[in-house]
Amino acid sequence: MKYLLDVNVLVAWGWSDHVEHERTATWIAVARKQKTTTLLTSAIPELGFIRVSVQRTGGLVTVREASKTLASMVGSLGARHAFLADDRPAKDFPEWSHHPSRTTDAHLLQLAGVHGAKLATLDTSIPGAFLIPVPVAKRR
Repeated sequence: MKYLLDVNVLVAWGWSDHVEHERTATWIAVARKQKTTTLLTSAIPELGFIRVSVQRTGGLVTVREASKTLASMVGSLGARHAFLADDRPAKDFPEWSHHPSRTTDAHLLQLAGVHGAKLATLDTSIPGAFLIPVPVAKRR
């Protein structure tokens, strides 16, 4: 299976102080062990990771530092990672994305779909996306 990692997944995975870090890191660790799984990134989630990383720290993390962190994360995936070029025009949005804040979600969902992948996210409001599961120990 191929999964395009959403911005929120990258941010949660990249920063150990994020509330969903354990959940995301656990899922990625399991996915890395599955020979049939490919974890994808593309320009929008990568840029989002850098932007959010700098913003969430009030500038204590620089663009350069966030970029290096991202490179290290992606590098740790080895053969399980591939970069997905964004070859989709910004049009034909589904009805659920009528609000401007949902347009990127819709675009990434469509990008993943046309390339035989699922958008992996922590966002429960993206119809058809793959929601990163909560580890069994935390479900109680």
